[in-house]
This record gives sequence, structure tokens and C-alpha cells, in this order.
Amino acid sequence: MKLAYWMYAGPAHIGTLRVASSFKNVHAIMHAPLGDDYFNVMRSMLERERDFTPVTTSIVDRHVLTRGSQKKVIKNITRKDKQEKPDLIILTPTCTSSILQEDLQNFVNRAAGESESDVILADVNHYRVNELQAADRTLHQITRFYIEKAENQNTLDLTKTKKPSANIIGIFTLGFHNQHDLRELKRLLNDLGIEINQVIPEGSSISDLQNLVKAWFNLVPYREIGLITAKYLKKKFNMPYVSRTPMGIVDTAECIREIAIIIKNYGVQIDCEQYIDQQTRFISQAAWFSRSIDCQNLTGKKAIVFGDATHAALITKILAREMGVRVLCAGTYCKHDADWFREQIQGFCDQVLITDDHTQVGDMIAEMEPSAIFGTQMERHIGKRLDIPCGVISAPVHIQNFPLGYRPFLGYEGTNQIADLIYNSFTLGMEDHLLEIFGGHDTKQVITKSLSTDSNLNWAPGGLAELKKIPGFVRGKVKRNTEKFARENNITEITGEVMYAAKEAISV
Repeated sequence: MKLAYWMYAGPAHIGTLRVASSFKNVHAIMHAPLGDDYFNVMRSMLERERDFTPVTTSIVDRHVLTRGSQKKVIKNITRKDKQEKPDLIILTPTCTSSILQEDLQNFVNRAAGESESDVILADVNHYRVNELQAADRTLHQITRFYIEKAENQNTLDLTKTKKPSANIIGIFTLGFHNQHDLRELKRLLNDLGIEINQVIPEGSSISDLQNLVKAWFNLVPYREIGLITAKYLKKKFNMPYVSRTPMGIVDTAECIREIAIIIKNYGVQIDCEQYIDQQTRFISQAAWFSRSIDCQNLTGKKAIVFGDATHAALITKILAREMGVRVLCAGTYCKHDADWFREQIQGFCDQVLITDDHTQVGDMIAEMEPSAIFGTQMERHIGKRLDIPCGVISAPVHIQNFPLGYRPFLGYEGTNQIADLIYNSFTLGMEDHLLEIFGGHDTKQVITKSLSTDSNLNWAPGGLAELKKIPGFVRGKVKRNTEKFARENNITEITGEVMYAAKEAISV
């Protein structure tokens, strides 16, 4: 555990709360001090909805520190059971409250004896896993709990649906464009003649979990959540699953082919090749656009990609394979999935970066100076400081990632959205020259910004005057190269003469 003012993936309890609040009538109680109870505000603000089960915080205060929290936790659980009558109450500690080393499982067992609701303790190590890992494990824990409960009560029906059907596993609250992706996945499966059996956890009830086994297969669109549950169902009930993300023209087609193979094993034939051809030619505009004159503007452009494992890997492949953009570096903050990530992007980028430290990402971007960045909100901020455009392609989420319009990243409509995002993220052709001529955003004011916190450098009036003469589309690069030269030569004031010396040093 470390102190940080920015985290790509939040603490474990946020992942547990995201899964719990995605289900209907599931109540989460967080054993935490004041300051950790911001989830309800974040959830209601970003998702723009009121109809969700709020999280209750069992406050760790000075009385708890002196007397222990057993009585308080049990009281909160039984009170919520009587007031809300939820189907399930899930208790989760935070990293802070875990320091108390209390036997929360014992508290849960005692509260369960006094409650009509089911009560469980989130089975995650809050010091060893992050938000995404905790969400994946919590979904598996809840699914397994109710399937085993149905088995013990002899109510588990293993009969498959008459028509081809699928479970979509991993759509949940505060996900990056998850609701839009879900609509596109439903459309795609419906076009293939496949019914939706269950979508978990978003919008589902825990009573529906025992019906998961009726589906013909499971579809896991994101690696970050749902994969453990799919593997559990595969091991226990031999349910096949597809974990290939249908993002981009190539991988969407491959995902459809994998689905067709599974359906064929049940004795049903799907003409997937005709469907892929029709969608690629008439629904997705990305295929012809990537071969158009307009897209040739991207030739020679360089990009950097960073995000969660799923989105960063797929966007890297789309840039290199479908849009002809050179990816200087592709990276992810999902360090637990580093092996899969490296395997996926092998041959599609020059370098790989696996880190959850945003300063490393910022330094890498500043050093490589790409034409565009495709990353998270943090990379967008870094890009603003370096005058490098950035397209946001991954969580952590921001209010901008919950657009009012339809913006899926998956499926064939997703290919159109991604192609637009990529193309519009680059500065193309005469854009900078025209902006400078007609007085656009470039007002010739020199902004002395840098990713470094080193403030020893000072721009003299003569140096600033020379910098203003440089066209806006290369001014940022010249400024960074000059500052780099000054630091290497222990120069604290940058004058016009220093700028010329830096130019000569680079030219040599």
C-alpha cells in the first residue's frame, strides 16, 4: 500500500461495491472510517441515475477503536435487513479498517443468524488486490454462493434453453461505456439468432443466478471482470465461454466465428461468414475508411496507448493493423494481466510498458513525443500539458465517459466510433497553420509548462521572444528540446543564444 494522489485502479472495496450495487436489491455495508464513504456520490453523479441501492457505511470511529466494532457491525446488518429487506447483504472492509484485524467473518455469521437476508463477507485481500481484481472475485463469490445454494436446495435446473442463448458476464456500474457496449452486444447476438439468457451483474437479481447454467455459452467482453466466473462455470458445468473482445473489425469477426463454433457443437449452424461480410461492408464504415484518401493522412503518424488490459491491447491492434498508425509504446496498469497483454500486442508496437505509476507514463510520453495519445483521463491531462492530442479509450472513468449519445466501443457500430476517435485525435494536414493564420487556439502566447516539477529553469525575455517566432505546430517540441539541452549543460536561464546552441547540438 502506498500514498498516491492518482490511481488507475482504486482500492479493493470499490470493486466490491461496484458489483454489489450493480445487482438489484443487494445491499453493501462498508466497514470504514469517514472519508472512505464517497461511493454513493460518485455512483449517482457519474451514472446519472437514482435507481440504485446505496451503500451503507458502518463508521469506524473512536468508540470502535476502544471497544471494537462487533456490536456496531451486527447492529447495522440487522437494521438494514429489517428496513430494506434485501436479498443479500455483503459486508466489505477497506484497507483502513482492515488494520484493526477484527474477525469480520464471525460478525457476519452472527448477523446471518438474526437476519432473513443472506449475509456474506467479501472474500478479497484488500492489501493484495485492486479494484478490478476485487470486482472479478466478488462477482465469482456471489455467483458461486447462489449456485451452490440452489444445488443444496435441489432447485438447480440444468436444462438448456430451446434456442441458442448466451450469458453476458462483466457488465457493471461505472464501467467504461459499458451500457453502450451492452446494447451493441445484444444487437449482435440477436442478429445471429442468439437469445440473451442473463446479463450479470448489471440490472440482474441474485435469484436469476441459478439460471446461468441454462445458457449455451458465456460471453465475457472484458478481461477485467467476469473471467473467473466464466472459468468457474466451465469447470463445474462444462459451459463454454468466449473471452475474445469484439472490438475492431478483425477481432469482432473472430469473436463471431468463435461463437459460431460453439453453437455448431450444439447442432445449430450459423452462417457467420455472410453476416461478417454484410456487417463489414454495410454497417461498419471503418473498413473502407481505413483504405480511403482521408485515412492516408495517418501514414507515418505515431501514437502511444495506455489503459486497462482489454482496451489498451485492442486499440493497439486497431491502430497498427487497421489504421496504419505506428504504436511507439503500448502499456497497461493491469500488472496482474501483464503476460496476456504482452502476448496480445506482440508485433504491434515498438515498446511495452507495464506500470501503475502515472509519472512513468508521463515521462515516457514526454520522451517519445508521439503525434497522439490514446489513454485514460490521466493521459489526457498529460497530453494537454505537452500539447499532444489524446483520445480517451479506457477507465478510470470521468463524467465525459458517460455520453448522452450512443457511443459503443464493441461490435460493428463500435468500429465506427473508434475510427472517428482515432482520426479526430490526430492533428492533420494544414490544421495548425490555418489556426495560426486565422487566430485559432494558438495565440502565440508561450506557455512554459512541463511534466517535471523542477523549477530551476527560467526563460529570459530574449528566449521567449525567439520562442514566439516558432510556428505553433512545432513550438512545443522546440521548447522541450531546448529545456533538455539546458538541463544537460547545467544552464538555469534560457536566452536566445541558448536556443541557438540547443539547435546546433541537435543538428550535429
